[in-house]
Parts: sequence; C-alpha cells; structure tokens
Amino acid sequence: MLADIIFSIVIGGTVGIVGHVRKNGKIIMPRKTKRFIYLGFLEELLLGAVAALLLVLYTAPNSTVENILFSIIAGIGGDAVLSKIKLLNQSEKNNE
Repeated sequence: MLADIIFSIVIGGTVGIVGHVRKNGKIIMPRKTKRFIYLGFLEELLLGAVAALLLVLYTAPNSTVENILFSIIAGIGGDAVLSKIKLLNQSEKNNE
C-alpha cells in the first residue's frame, strides 16, 4: 500500500508539472512578491499529487495499471479544477 501511495504522488505531481508546462509554455519558478508568495510550478505539482493521493486512497486500486490510470486522471482533474478557479476569478474581475 505504501508503494501505491508513493507511486500515485509521483505520477500525480508529474501530470501537474506537464499541465503547468502546457499552460505556460515553460516552467515558472516560485517567487516572493510584496504581497504573497507565488508558488509557480509547485502549485500544480502539489495539486496533482494531492488529488492523485486522495483518489488512490479512496478507491484502493487492485493493480499497478489501475493505480497509474487513477493517478493520471486525478492529476488532470486537479489541473482542470485549478484552471476553472482562475477562469472564475478573471470573470469576476471583468464584471466589476
């Protein structure tokens, strides 16, 4: 079970980084501004890893193939959620 957890975190994080590069065209490093800390690629990495971990813990896959598929699906889903949140924030700013 521990191997499944570690494997899902690695795959989900990798899918998160791939989604980050797909959106931005490059890897953006974390940086600190006056008001907040921008996580850069770590934001997508952490979101993909946590989403994959939660899905694998919830479903308890029986094989390595299921673990890989669930981790990839969760990483993509986490990326979609993050994109939707950013889109909603932009539309709220445009409406004001």
